Amino acid sequence: MTIKHPVLVTGGAGYIGSHAVLALKDAGWPVAVIDNLVTGFRFAIPDGVPLYEGDIADGALLARIFAEQGMGQGQGAIMHFAGSVVVPESVSDPLKYYHNNTAKSRALIAAAVEAGVPHFIFSSTAATYGIPEVSPVTEDSPKVPINPYGMSKLMTEAMLADVGRAHAFNYCALRYFNVAGADPQARTGQSTAGATHLIKVAVEAALGKRSHVSVFGTDFDTPDGTGVRDYIHVSDLANAHVLALEALIEQPARSLTMNCGYGRGFSVLEVLDAVDRVTNQRIDRQLEGRRAGDPDALISDNSRIKATIPWVPRYADLPTIVEHALAWERKLGEIQQR
Repeated sequence: MTIKHPVLVTGGAGYIGSHAVLALKDAGWPVAVIDNLVTGFRFAIPDGVPLYEGDIADGALLARIFAEQGMGQGQGAIMHFAGSVVVPESVSDPLKYYHNNTAKSRALIAAAVEAGVPHFIFSSTAATYGIPEVSPVTEDSPKVPINPYGMSKLMTEAMLADVGRAHAFNYCALRYFNVAGADPQARTGQSTAGATHLIKVAVEAALGKRSHVSVFGTDFDTPDGTGVRDYIHVSDLANAHVLALEALIEQPARSLTMNCGYGRGFSVLEVLDAVDRVTNQRIDRQLEGRRAGDPDALISDNSRIKATIPWVPRYADLPTIVEHALAWERKLGEIQQR
């Protein structure tokens, strides 16, 4: 039986972070959130979970949180989701990404080490691989990010590895593939305006919030010419974080780096066809040119995570992912009208 340490979730009012908060709370972990609410939403945090509105680089605030939540001196864990996540923006404003994703992560890690918070789960990304030469992608594939977003995350992984060797501190870096869907009970979901995730965009179009869905590139080396991606349900991803935390606590001398995906991919057109079937209507598709740096296919080799933690995906089904995203999109419309 794993001792349930208090957990601080950074960015816990955001998309993936809020699902992690639910997963922790549902499993009985003491959990608190720090979020500056720049891109997060107060309504995404469940009742009874303390919210500290502030910045993850604020050392004095972090020290107060650790004290109030019983963290430090070998107790407690951080799940770190806070950061900037829009790839094209990272290309046009790289310093923002190195500030928010790398420099602030350094400040957070430093505060954890100073207080003696021993466990750290990091929200990393398949963007660390850049354009892989081989697919599916293993954790040992070359890390050659092609944008500042991926590099900012890879730099944080490097910091964690060095800190883990120097201090009583272990970590798990989880490299996400394409996260999609929403909480099956519609308690939270992707709420960001102008989001670029394909399934989010598609369900917005299905509900009349967008006029069409742009398909960027039809000449990829894939069966139907559109890009293939590995879509993982956000609640399965959140569950992987909880299981990874248990693994860190049970073996404090071990750190982990693991892909988070299902090991199979769907093309853009297959995703849009799935949304059409779920909604029984056809989304207008607008064919456009490729975006720079989009690989033909990006699929995870998930054998390491399955061998390391008892992770059994519950929602590895494209129509289910679409249904949950659609249900949340409808509920979000009601929330925004209040």
